[in-house]
Amino acid sequence: MDSDEFVAGFDYPMFVVTAADPGTGERAGCLVGFATQTSIDPFRFLVCLSRRNRTYRTATAATVLAVHVLGRDEGQRELAALFGARTGDDVDKFARCSWRPGPEGVPLLSAARRHLVGRVLERVDPGDHVGFLLDPIEVAGDGGAAPLTFRTLPDLQPGHQAG
Repeated sequence: MDSDEFVAGFDYPMFVVTAADPGTGERAGCLVGFATQTSIDPFRFLVCLSRRNRTYRTATAATVLAVHVLGRDEGQRELAALFGARTGDDVDKFARCSWRPGPEGVPLLSAARRHLVGRVLERVDPGDHVGFLLDPIEVAGDGGAAPLTFRTLPDLQPGHQAG
């Protein structure tokens, strides 16, 4: 059995992570499948960003990141497609959706069901992605809806290669 066979059938929740560079004001965001709670008390959440991604480059300067949970309806799938199939190197994603500035200027997507804004405590190098360990400073939204998952995503071609 190889690693692809091991994870076959897993259905991870998908998130949109947004960041803002406090020095330049540059905004970025991307669809993320590698994310998990890492601690109960204190609560901690880890999101992993590909080094190839513009969001990663922006997040290296960010002090906070926002993690957005999307639902499964058509409008939420369109938001997932915007942040998953387009690259911020070519398109201003925030000009194509409704958002507002959150803590420390991090973009908060208006259409997202819920979000967590977390202060970046640590950056870790687990492989071809970099993990950002977050300490929540703001949590908001409706937690009742089922999240968009890998299997319920629309068919997307990534804006950047995964690794």
